[in-house]
Amino acid sequence: MSIKCYETVYKNYGNCICLENGTIKLIATIDVGPRIVYFGFCKGQNVLFEDTERNFYEINRGYGVWYAYGGHRIWCAPEKMPETYLPDNSKVAVEFENNILTLTPAKTALGKQFELVIEMDGSNTVRVENRITNCSGKAAKFAPWSVTGLAAGGTEIIPLCSDNNGFLPNRTMALWSYSDIKDPRFTLADKYALLRHDASAKTAFKVGFNVTGNQVIYVLGNQILRKTFEDYKNASYPDFCCNFETYTNNLFLECELLGELRNYQPGETAVITEKWELQPTEWNQDKVIEEFINAI
Repeated sequence: MSIKCYETVYKNYGNCICLENGTIKLIATIDVGPRIVYFGFCKGQNVLFEDTERNFYEINRGYGVWYAYGGHRIWCAPEKMPETYLPDNSKVAVEFENNILTLTPAKTALGKQFELVIEMDGSNTVRVENRITNCSGKAAKFAPWSVTGLAAGGTEIIPLCSDNNGFLPNRTMALWSYSDIKDPRFTLADKYALLRHDASAKTAFKVGFNVTGNQVIYVLGNQILRKTFEDYKNASYPDFCCNFETYTNNLFLECELLGELRNYQPGETAVITEKWELQPTEWNQDKVIEEFINAI
């Protein structure tokens, strides 16, 4: 099955680039970002959040306004001003060769080159490589941070570590100051955690884990988005050593992957690689949880 790659104008995002194979479609911004703002079946629902109203933004004094825009982005951890919220509101360089789409924005004001590399084949999956290169003249301590904003109304299922470590602990959970452990959107069980998006919620919620199962799913309507990522390893991760974090507010739910936190030398590149897979489903919460957890 051939892969089509073409420019298009999508909603109020301006010029975008589209990949499709007849089964699934992906759209990324090229006037700003980049952001992957659409991922779904060609005749289905977008599983990604679209901030067409520009509701989610941060004013970064001395640099301008950073807009979330929605969808998927690559960030740099730990979260801090001004670096995290450096505006990326300029045009993006585009290259497409051998079914691989490379999106390269301008270097940041603090000496980092971000890049998204997206590969589509004839199936219902794409491979997304999130890259940050240290372009400064000195070592920089950071971690790559892959952030995917998901459309409203879904339920995220996160497998928890089940390793038998004897006398040592096997599960990490980090909570933010605004996170209420009794939040009705959040369910914590022995083998998994659930986070449900609720448009009527008044507060935000965020939690992090050491996800050793290398995948999470988001169920939205009659489809499942499965995100598969690299093996958890014995390394330093941000935020009390979490390689996975999730955040939700009244607009969207975010699925966040984190790489190793360490010094990256000049010219060195930090990478997070993930696979996105779409599957149709008949939503039965207990059945979906059982099948997902037992398959890991």
